[in-house]
Amino acid sequence: MSQTIPAHNQCATHTTTPSSRLAWCAAALLVTMLVSGWPAAAQDATSPRVTIPNFWNPRSRLERIEAPQTARAVRFLTDDEFPPLHFAGPDGAPTGFVVELVRAVCERLSLSCTIQARRFDTLLDALAERQGDVVAAAIPLTPTLRSRFLATRPYFRWPARFAARTDKGLPAPSAKALAGRSVGIVAGSAHAAYLKTFFPQAEARDFTDLATAEGALRRGDVDYVFADGLNLALWIGGIDSSNCCALVGGDYLENRYFGEGIGLVTRREDTALSRALDEALQRLWDEGKYAELYLRFFPVSPF
Repeated sequence: MSQTIPAHNQCATHTTTPSSRLAWCAAALLVTMLVSGWPAAAQDATSPRVTIPNFWNPRSRLERIEAPQTARAVRFLTDDEFPPLHFAGPDGAPTGFVVELVRAVCERLSLSCTIQARRFDTLLDALAERQGDVVAAAIPLTPTLRSRFLATRPYFRWPARFAARTDKGLPAPSAKALAGRSVGIVAGSAHAAYLKTFFPQAEARDFTDLATAEGALRRGDVDYVFADGLNLALWIGGIDSSNCCALVGGDYLENRYFGEGIGLVTRREDTALSRALDEALQRLWDEGKYAELYLRFFPVSPF
């Protein structure tokens, strides 16, 4: 389930390099600071519309859970090189959608918290070695991870999406509509496997990386590209796309191909903390805070 409301802002400074991807996020933050509050911006009918995902079942509400009392701050660990989810802000402090969501969780639970950035590949080991209490980063939820740690329900997932040029009037993707149409995919990817299984009559065109596939779409060498929705959204909202293209059709979230998403990860013995984090995430969605933060960091929604 999702909801669609007008966006806060649009940024056009993103390119496919990590440094310029960071510039895209910084621009999003700056524009957000300059506009009025989220509810007012959401009522502007002329703004581009952004679909906000809902990962919570409105019929299932967790019991009210109090955060465990602790004499010290709860230590969150993140990475600062994966915008727009987590990256270093202009002052060097961690920010991004995940980081600001964590700050909102701490406020919701009246917890004293610290957020420390570490190298991505060291985060889980640091958690296991008690150098932090919670990992808040884009680490996929997998059976292997769950065998070592606890995790909240996903607060973000990796949708697969189709993108197409806006000037060709192509139909929304379906098994019938894609028959004989060329679709750019990254060779050997989960998206390539999904396309082969569910759109067997599409003409798959293999590319070595997403940037090359996006370039082919911009030139009109392929009809569609099927890939990770987050990266496609960043490209569409940036200068490299030359305003050529848009996401078309719906999102695809099958766990078997695209994973469960990401959640807040704790040690297995910290059950009370994990349950409190889960409940806080649900409340932030109910209260509209999740949507507010989503609009700040995703001016082009991957959903």
